[in-house]
Amino acid sequence: MIYGSLLQMPILSRAVMVIALLLGLFSCSSQCVTGFSVAPQVTKHVRPVRAWNCNQGLVTSSSSLLEAIGSTTTDLPLFQDEESSEPDLVNEVEASEHILHDDSMTVLPRHPTHEGLNAILETTEHVMAALHVQSLDLQQEQTLLNTNKIPVDDTDEQDVEDPLLNSHERVFSNSYVDLGKVSTVGFDYDYTLVTYNQELLELIYNMALERLVTDNQYPLEMLDAGLKFDPRFSIRGLAVDRKTGWICHLSYTHKVAVAWEGRNKVSSSRLVSEYSGKRAMRPQERKKRLKPLNDLFSMAECCLIADTVHFFKTRKIPFYPPNVVNDVLKSVGSTHISGDFHRLVAKNPSKYFHPTPHLKQVLDTLKSSGKRLIFVSNSPFWYVDAGMKHVIGTNWRDTWDVVIVSAGKPNFYTDEARPFREVSHTTSRVKFKKVTKLEPGEVYTEGCLKEMIKCLDWYHPSESQPTNNLQSQSAAGVNLASPNVLYVGDSLFADLVDAKREFGWTTAAVAPEVGWEIEIQSKAQFLLSQRTIDLLLHTLRKVQRELGNGLRTEDDLQILDSLERLVSRWRDEQSNLLGNPFGSVFRARFQPSLFAHSLRRYCDLYMNSVSSLRHYSPQHRFYPDDARLLSHETTGTDQECWELDRSLDNIDVHNL
Repeated sequence: MIYGSLLQMPILSRAVMVIALLLGLFSCSSQCVTGFSVAPQVTKHVRPVRAWNCNQGLVTSSSSLLEAIGSTTTDLPLFQDEESSEPDLVNEVEASEHILHDDSMTVLPRHPTHEGLNAILETTEHVMAALHVQSLDLQQEQTLLNTNKIPVDDTDEQDVEDPLLNSHERVFSNSYVDLGKVSTVGFDYDYTLVTYNQELLELIYNMALERLVTDNQYPLEMLDAGLKFDPRFSIRGLAVDRKTGWICHLSYTHKVAVAWEGRNKVSSSRLVSEYSGKRAMRPQERKKRLKPLNDLFSMAECCLIADTVHFFKTRKIPFYPPNVVNDVLKSVGSTHISGDFHRLVAKNPSKYFHPTPHLKQVLDTLKSSGKRLIFVSNSPFWYVDAGMKHVIGTNWRDTWDVVIVSAGKPNFYTDEARPFREVSHTTSRVKFKKVTKLEPGEVYTEGCLKEMIKCLDWYHPSESQPTNNLQSQSAAGVNLASPNVLYVGDSLFADLVDAKREFGWTTAAVAPEVGWEIEIQSKAQFLLSQRTIDLLLHTLRKVQRELGNGLRTEDDLQILDSLERLVSRWRDEQSNLLGNPFGSVFRARFQPSLFAHSLRRYCDLYMNSVSSLRHYSPQHRFYPDDARLLSHETTGTDQECWELDRSLDNIDVHNL
């Protein structure tokens, strides 16, 4: 038996095998496939060993957890300037030891009378102990290897660097996209062609705070209270409740999964009480009360709202939450409209921009392939001109077939007849002549999509005009709906939703959180917590099968409640590892977040950076990893995938 030989192995090999075995086992519960299933975002950390197959047993396969368990990076804010530093393996080992010695996280309850249940719970407890101890051993081994600069295994270095395997450089697909059929590619500017570091959000926060005090007569003490932008508090995709001032993280069903009042977490009982006993609101009420904070700029206003509420509450100053929310939103809006921070950024782009060394390569490749490039930004020309000169060069406009600034998206998509105006690229002043044609090298402002169609030879020579009169058409009779147009932007609702929903364009979202979360989720601690959660959920299912379909006793319910609370605590641990109180941008506790749902619904592609496109041919065809949605489509039978439970009883974990 493989279990007998397992005990004869050296500790490192034994640890690798046990963790591979256990993780393969856990993966079967969600996906009955060959080998252990590692999420696509962590595949770059995986190297070959043996893995478990539900149907075939232990088989030779490609993928090892050695680097996955030992791979770490320091916890960086979302917009950290520096590259990832040396792995802080010692700190991670210490953190794992802390969890290991916290009995409340690893010891399971027992039933006073049901020995069958206790057998299940004891087995689960042993598996958890084995998982955690062997993971710790692996981390210690990896610490030694890294300290002595000994490479673990460089035989697959070529594969690891493959951009199609490296999740940080991948373009992820929600639907089938053939770039070869795309004739026009449009780009947003802010957080798309250029990405900002943390200093910009700090600047916006500070300017808005000063306006709040000077223009709205908020307490002068706020300027001396040490209030500052906190990158570890806010994430994208949140919403502020105008009535309560709470910052909320919504699931895809619009349920409030997590909420914070100032810097204090709102209890579950208050959430249930506030939101009609189900932590959710009716659609009309939701539209009235919740203000989405969907783009990366909104992280500053999210943080300022929470800090202002917290300032008033801790000092026991009476306040009305709707007034605070409105005042902060107006202050942030005025900061954007005034152009104050734009002027500072334009004077010193290198201070606020992340480097984008591959951007020009991406644009030149698309251009040389015969695709038309359109620049559509809500920012003013003088601002984007300074930025594009910094990242591309003085002649940046030569790359584009059309340059549109101050576009006013999303109204740009829906307005019927807002005319374009030409902008002088020497003085940035708006001209007064009528615009009937959009010329390469020139700059235009305002306008709308339907006017752009009139002023541009819309149809590429390689494509024929559609003849379906039922499709969306402009007043001039020109069809606007075309999957042959790809638009790339960062803001779902300003850039992408109407382009997809109204005109059927192919859309791609820039989501830097993807790369950041992949780093965290590839760490040993996060993998450990996720596999522990998987194991506990499986145990809950087994416990209920053991209890049968009859009425539960009070002791039965206490066991279920205790296991559920433990799952919740491990989910809190995951949120802590992600470095913010809301957890993953893409998950609202255990469900997909509303942001993730919108990303799936309205975006065909998404990526960490526009630079990721450099790895793909202009004729590349993207295939979604998995288009299945429903539970029965994505899971094997629980019994079938967890046959190892019986065998695991034969492992003496104390001798591992």
